[in-house]
Amino acid sequence: MSYSLTSGSFISRVLPVLSMALMLSASPVLAQTFPQTPDTGDAALASQPALTPDTQAPQLPPLAEGILVSVNNDMITSYDLKQRMLLLIVTSGVQVTQENYAAFQQQALNSLIDERLEQQEMDHWKVKVTDAEVDDEIARMAAQSNLKPDQLLSELKRVGVEPATLRAQIAAETGWNQLVGGRYHSSANVGTAQVDSLMDKVIADGQKPQYLVAEIFIDNTTAGSPANALQGAKQLRDQIAAKVAPFQAVARQFSNAPSAANGGDAGWLVSGNIEPSVETVLASLKPGEMSEPIVTKDGVYIYLLRQKTDGNADMVFRLKQAAVPLTANASPADVAAANAALSSFRSRVNSCEAFDDLDGKAPAGVQVTDLGDAQLSTLLTNYADALRPLKNNQITEPLRNAQNMNVLYVCDRQLAGDNALSRDQVENNLVNQRLSMLGRRYLRELRSTATIENH
Repeated sequence: MSYSLTSGSFISRVLPVLSMALMLSASPVLAQTFPQTPDTGDAALASQPALTPDTQAPQLPPLAEGILVSVNNDMITSYDLKQRMLLLIVTSGVQVTQENYAAFQQQALNSLIDERLEQQEMDHWKVKVTDAEVDDEIARMAAQSNLKPDQLLSELKRVGVEPATLRAQIAAETGWNQLVGGRYHSSANVGTAQVDSLMDKVIADGQKPQYLVAEIFIDNTTAGSPANALQGAKQLRDQIAAKVAPFQAVARQFSNAPSAANGGDAGWLVSGNIEPSVETVLASLKPGEMSEPIVTKDGVYIYLLRQKTDGNADMVFRLKQAAVPLTANASPADVAAANAALSSFRSRVNSCEAFDDLDGKAPAGVQVTDLGDAQLSTLLTNYADALRPLKNNQITEPLRNAQNMNVLYVCDRQLAGDNALSRDQVENNLVNQRLSMLGRRYLRELRSTATIENH
């Protein structure tokens, strides 16, 4: 691969303070989806649109006319670069300064190079994106800015961005996601054991302090150096703090983390699984507050704390029951007999599947019932304590209440509340994470074999 930006080129004075991956909009194929949580403080401002009727057209220095870079046989012109820079600026909401102009220029160029490589691969595999698909994505983007599609395109045109620029960017991204999903979906599939393991971890993590965050990550390598990464992070944070640019828009355009596609939404971070320097800062923040740049060995993070919990989360169990009727004043002999009957039943019917195989036919004296879903916080204390540590297909010891003695079968469980990830969500997130990783690897391979030359 030949790729050099020499001192004699149009970009001779580019200092890569911020060289970051462009992700204009969340991908339905690659992006993870997290439940919505009400925000407070500055976090409530994070999702405000960057493009509004008050947005001013950016004033850019003139670029040299003509072809700037060739990507295999495709050309990137000064017009292409200016259009992409304008799109990047107005959709992120970040103001152009003397300090960050070079970063915008480099960022726009990098995104155009990647887009050309993706489009070439899509052409090779005959992946076509319809106008209707592009229209749907424009409608989704417009809704995020509280606009109708034609209003969004009009606002972009008002600030100098031609609709064709946005449509081409969306078509390339949509087609690339389709190509990656189609080519690698079988490789991204996960097994039942993997989903079970992660579900167990999600539930175990629910008993620890957690932080619901949005993030911006500036990678040291991509930025050129740790000093550049820190400088870039400070510039971005200053503009977010001044309410010039919304956090989500900045994250979507500049963050190097996979969460960029979701506007920086990183979901819940769990105590013990977070780098100590990061957790110390998160623990000190109140919901709605944004951190100062946090320096780590790989790069610099900015976190927006949306919500936090102290752990000991509530859970919902899907339960089946085997019971022996037993009054509150039953004799010791009756209690012993009920205990023996349930212990025998429990040893023979040792899973939810075996319970279902009974088809409602239980031994004499034992009643079987599907209890459905039960929330831990609504149960008697002794039942909640017995169920909390159990996993799927585990069974309680015989328990006693005012009507009977029973054993409960745990057939499924998940955290309670609006932020609880279901089993399907956990599986989808695992698949999407793998697809995202495979897509990045695919693009790196294309870059390594491409001829990218400066003109």
